[in-house]
Amino acid sequence: MRNVLYILLLSFAALQMTSCGTYNSVHQRPETEIYDNTVPQVIKYNDSLFTCGNNFLLKNEQGLWEMYVEGDALQRGLISGALSHDLILYQEDVFMGRIKEIVPSKFKQSILRQFLKWYNRKLYLHVSNEYQTEIYGVSRYASEEYDYVAPPYLRSLYLHAAHDIGHALNDLSMVGCTSFAAWDNKTSDGSLLIARNLDFYAGDDFAKNKIVSFVKPNKGYPFMSVTWGGMIGVLSGMNTKGLTVTINSGKSDIPFMAKTPISLLAREILQYSQNIEEAIAIAKNREVFVSETIMVGSAQDHKAVLIEVSPLKFGVYEVENTSELICSNHFQSDTYMDDDNNNYTIKNSHSQYRYDRIKELLDDTDKVTPAKAAAIMRNREGLNDLMLGYGNEKAINQLLAHHSVVFKPEQRLAWVSSGPYQLGAYVAYDLDEIFGKEHLDRQTSMGIDSLLIPKDNFVNSTAYKNYEKFRVNDRVMDKAIKTDGVLSPDFIRTYQQENPDYWVVYYKVGLYYYNKGYLAAARAEFEKALTKEITTLPEKIQIEKYVEKLNRKLK
Repeated sequence: MRNVLYILLLSFAALQMTSCGTYNSVHQRPETEIYDNTVPQVIKYNDSLFTCGNNFLLKNEQGLWEMYVEGDALQRGLISGALSHDLILYQEDVFMGRIKEIVPSKFKQSILRQFLKWYNRKLYLHVSNEYQTEIYGVSRYASEEYDYVAPPYLRSLYLHAAHDIGHALNDLSMVGCTSFAAWDNKTSDGSLLIARNLDFYAGDDFAKNKIVSFVKPNKGYPFMSVTWGGMIGVLSGMNTKGLTVTINSGKSDIPFMAKTPISLLAREILQYSQNIEEAIAIAKNREVFVSETIMVGSAQDHKAVLIEVSPLKFGVYEVENTSELICSNHFQSDTYMDDDNNNYTIKNSHSQYRYDRIKELLDDTDKVTPAKAAAIMRNREGLNDLMLGYGNEKAINQLLAHHSVVFKPEQRLAWVSSGPYQLGAYVAYDLDEIFGKEHLDRQTSMGIDSLLIPKDNFVNSTAYKNYEKFRVNDRVMDKAIKTDGVLSPDFIRTYQQENPDYWVVYYKVGLYYYNKGYLAAARAEFEKALTKEITTLPEKIQIEKYVEKLNRKLK
């Protein structure tokens, strides 16, 4: 975060000299006159069911919100905003609260606001008129409480680039998303199957109100995606042509201006592509400002490929002589073979480890089915079934996922996980059934009970309950380290027993002892940490340096 604030300070200085460059973006407004401006009238039946004409929002038994919206760009925005108004307010409160938690200083928050205005000065030039209008419709239902950050439309537009900006500035760190595709001899019926975890974490509250969104636009193909209140971009989705899109972040240099948000590029591909060739053409036509892999699965092509985009390079990776494709957070196409950022990622992050673990699990799985794919996405162990400790980012299931999905594009079937994380049941949806009907039952879940993938029994285990206690105590430990607080020996012992295979519990206790001057005890804890599977190479090197320093001091 320190690097982010340093960048913001420099940018604020530059802003004072170039503020005129933000005028157009601040005053730009999307076109609305050519669209249907009818104000939606929502009927509220209870806290879990809302309708508006043929559109509706309901909460199913598994805790997922299901929303169906149709119409032109403005109507889609207005209707989804009206239906999910409370969810939009909730999501914005959570997101802004997270920002205040990361940047508690009001002065630095002011700098951040000015930076966003400057950084996003050209954003509107990279967002299509259609999506600007849809975002504007949604923004009519945004909270007035945060108008000091930016007016509702601009704020909503900025939030669609928040993933990209956070990815670009937070020392270019990555969320550890993992996905795979399998077909032919790798699946039970030979058809294409795709699974992914979205390990995007913005706090527990951020993931509480997931929306499974079904959109029937007046242009393009109807599609479904997993999203949250106020978000029209796509992170995981499938359309009625059996084309799927999932995104995995990569590592790139810090960009100096926002361009096309990845989620809106993914949305455009999903709405306007029916095969891989069309998806590639759309991706080539957009300028992005972070590095991302877009896995595109296609029923028409009976395969999946990776479209690898970054500010300066573009590559497509397609497997040969195999019927499985694995994606973590590094690039695989020839375009990036000599790319320094990509090579750094492979060497120093947990991306290659997760790639190898997926490969191992697929090799050990006979004929993948949706249920087996969900089991792979829920796997918590490392290579050779090594216990990693819960929450380790080397695991496929890092116990922080916003959502997990499984797609069967040729059958137009999608499964979406319910909480906590991806441990709850995966709810099945049939896109042909949903979009093929002229009038849906607006008071009943669109999920298919007979295809439900049951919840993971791990959620009922003592180990899971201990992990949840560990997460609470881990924050206590962080605070004690930061503020030089005092922890009892019983607390430390309990903290480590709650997640004994996780290297972090020994590293943080070691750091706590080190700061207190208990050098021998600190060394013992750091040495314990080194016996565990440490998440990244830089973290391992850092612990080794502590041990070397303590060895010198304790001679």
